[in-house]
Amino acid sequence: MRGTRGTCSRPSVPMPLSPSPNPDRPPLRGVIVGGGAVATRGHIPAYFSAHLARRFQILGVVDPAPGVAPGHGIPVLDRLDRIRDLGPVDFLDVCTPTALHLRLTLWGLEHGFHVLCEKPVALNRNEAEQIAVAAKRAGRVVLPCHQYRYNPAWLKIREWLKAGRIGRWHLGEFIVRRTAADAGAGGAADTPWRGRREKSRGGILLDHGTHLIYLVLDLAGLPQETRCWTGRLRREPYEVEDTAHVLLRYPDRAVTFFLTWADQTRATSIRFTGERGLIEWTEGVLCLDCDTAHERLDLARELAKSAYPSWFARLFRRFAAAIERHELTVGLREIHEVGAVLEESYASAARESDVLAQAAP
Repeated sequence: MRGTRGTCSRPSVPMPLSPSPNPDRPPLRGVIVGGGAVATRGHIPAYFSAHLARRFQILGVVDPAPGVAPGHGIPVLDRLDRIRDLGPVDFLDVCTPTALHLRLTLWGLEHGFHVLCEKPVALNRNEAEQIAVAAKRAGRVVLPCHQYRYNPAWLKIREWLKAGRIGRWHLGEFIVRRTAADAGAGGAADTPWRGRREKSRGGILLDHGTHLIYLVLDLAGLPQETRCWTGRLRREPYEVEDTAHVLLRYPDRAVTFFLTWADQTRATSIRFTGERGLIEWTEGVLCLDCDTAHERLDLARELAKSAYPSWFARLFRRFAAAIERHELTVGLREIHEVGAVLEESYASAARESDVLAQAAP
């Protein structure tokens, strides 16, 4: 399987959690575009949490679908052009299927809004560059929703790795097993939008793999080489890959991802192997085994879906801080780097598919 080559770079590091909001500062006024599950179960609960309720004001949700119920008395609009009826708006929060991310991000910047956008914001370098040019022209912040970096288990893994608890690590392994694509707000009886190319633009590599990509970029930067295989293993009514295997190669280490929507069980695991031991996270349990200690942490409660809004809350505070400090490039680098790895991965998978087709009898 041929690889694709890039350049190594310094790992990007998340901005520290911003200080508590100044009570004298007016709240940031935002509109959410897309009223599905990620908005109603993740973003909106975070905005209305005790830590953020005075920092943000959600003016409305734009979604033409019937039955959208964001709660908290938030009005629902059926068209983007009705946003002007809500008065001054500071930012858009894009919670739509992936196919609309680029267009809505550019639209928001063109109309003078800061933009918070669900992942992935850009699927390749060209799209990332379009966003960067538009953001700089508008003088506005664009931040991707990379909330998994605030996952308590991941924060502990990073702490242990940074402290050198297992020495220099040389192998990272990420495994994500699911029985199907997330049904979202559509219900289990429908083909989820994640399985329809027109709305998703890609399968599990793009959908869940994006989270893994930015976590690894935070640790190790861009890989020297990217190799990827994707396939549709089940006879589900999906138009995109349900399984992906990715290798990110660095001069002195390697990282692998295995992701599937075609399993019989749901499971997630992360493992880092180093010179003096290993770190392993399996479901809600995180373990450190090294030459000087053995630690076992039960994080099941902190990793339950009910805790997800707290991850978003930390991300949203970062967004508010970037706007207040006029840090216009804070999210552009990670949008570009994630887009580059996605582009390289799908290009590698396409070449592998061509090789297999040529070898077939």
